[in-house]
Amino acid sequence: MAARRRKVYHVSFDDEEEGWVLKAEGGRRLGGPYATKAEALADAKQGVQAAALGQIVVHGRDGKIQTEHTYRRDPRRHRG
Repeated sequence: MAARRRKVYHVSFDDEEEGWVLKAEGGRRLGGPYATKAEALADAKQGVQAAALGQIVVHGRDGKIQTEHTYRRDPRRHRG
């Protein structure tokens, strides 16, 4: 069985846009600017839920990763 490609979206604050943006892994912009992080996260959830495998990486205003959400079966097994 061929490995499925995971869709990875990043929600982050863009100082130039003065708002939250949604980007695909690799930097391609998918949406925004949004007034709130919650709005950007809602759009990201719609995108990854349509995919076979998906992940959302949420960044704070400082750019550091705050949390990650994986949707569907995660092909990587991690000990928690």
